[in-house]
Amino acid sequence: MKRYEQVVQTLAQRIEQGLYRVGDRLPSIRSLCHEQGVSVSTAQEAYRRLEEAGFAEARPRSGYYVLPRTTPSVLPRVSRPAQRPLDVSQWDQVLELVGGPPDEDEMLMLGRGIPDLGAATLRPLQRMLATLHRHVDVRGLNYDSLSGSRELRQQIARLATTSGCLLHPDDILVTTGCQEALSLSLRILTQPGDVVAVDSPSFYGTMQILKAQGLKALEIPTDPQTGISLEALELALEQWPIKAIQVTPTCNNPLGYTMSEARKRGLLALAQRFDVAIIEDDIYGDLSFTTPRPKTIKSFDDEGRILLCSSFSKTLVPGLRVGWMAPGRYRNQALHMKYVSTGASATLPQRAVAEFITQGHYERHLREMIRQYQRHRDILLGWVERYFPADTGVSYPQGGFLLWLELPGGIDCVRLNERLASERLWIAPGSLFSASGKYRHCLRLNYAAPLTAAIEAGIKRVGETVMAMRDEQAALAG
Repeated sequence: MKRYEQVVQTLAQRIEQGLYRVGDRLPSIRSLCHEQGVSVSTAQEAYRRLEEAGFAEARPRSGYYVLPRTTPSVLPRVSRPAQRPLDVSQWDQVLELVGGPPDEDEMLMLGRGIPDLGAATLRPLQRMLATLHRHVDVRGLNYDSLSGSRELRQQIARLATTSGCLLHPDDILVTTGCQEALSLSLRILTQPGDVVAVDSPSFYGTMQILKAQGLKALEIPTDPQTGISLEALELALEQWPIKAIQVTPTCNNPLGYTMSEARKRGLLALAQRFDVAIIEDDIYGDLSFTTPRPKTIKSFDDEGRILLCSSFSKTLVPGLRVGWMAPGRYRNQALHMKYVSTGASATLPQRAVAEFITQGHYERHLREMIRQYQRHRDILLGWVERYFPADTGVSYPQGGFLLWLELPGGIDCVRLNERLASERLWIAPGSLFSASGKYRHCLRLNYAAPLTAAIEAGIKRVGETVMAMRDEQAALAG
């Protein structure tokens, strides 16, 4: 046996014995050389082989981390939604999730799309907000520009270069969260009764915009690794009068995938061929685990047909309600829609976010959150492997802080949530993410906040309840 193979065997045995758990950082190259008495090249080759075997993952400027052993085999199936436009339902369930149960303070909310609000790297933002409110001037009390704070738009344009976008501050419109950006985009492009193509499963907030505006959703089959099916979308474009395509191609919510650059270009080519606009939701894009950060579809657009929508609600905090859009050729319509809906966005939160970015805090915060969320993803995957049925399908997010589970045996997650409520646990049932209530056997979990013993106990209890429901089904069938 070669020396690097012996090192691989030693590390693999430690992982399998639980000495290194999912999400743990493995010894550095230097430490491994010292411990095993091998050269740097031998240690590097051992880690390369460990990666190939699916035991570990290299992270830029961070080292090697233990991966969940089931990653290659537990992905959810490619979605198979109805192949026709549908009216959106599910509002009552969405309201229950976003409004929270009556005793929310006593509940462990395991499924919400909220970042870690207790991160130490957010403290400068808190101080800035406090200072602005204590020493607010006339400018802070007045309306800001309808387009939004000039300083903030300059910073957004600078940050957009990391996704390949060359935007001028005047190309950007500040909105009240990403939800307003998505709503404005759909109002610009459609009339009641029109058809909008969406990836499936899809963000329930977008679904409810479609419902409110009297639009029909055409859900397109979506792969949990590669994203929306371009082949199915092409057939849909040939068959139906689609007015817009709405996608979340980078760090998707809820599946977590990031479409490859080639597939993003292919999607844009389809939109050009059929002369359809694309609404690109990039709210999780800055939380990508890969370096460099993936490019947006907008970065390939030289016609202005892409309406890029984003927000600081997932990268910083949702309570500030600071979002933005780059509406391309639709800028004038977007400004008019903004004026007649909400007018100028709140002034002080824009100033605080602009200052936070200008002073370099945003990039530091992102680096810390990306490291945290990636480690938490791996830990949560390990818990799911430990506490859920072995044939549970699990996504492998490439960024963000949301995990998608596909339960075996058609277990109803709406009923699962009802059972968990009595134990003060709350998940996001998969039916929220479909126009017609599909994916009742799926659920979404959040791994943003520190994964405490209480959260592990909650995940364990969810898994035990799933097991019990599966056994009940088997008993009835037998």
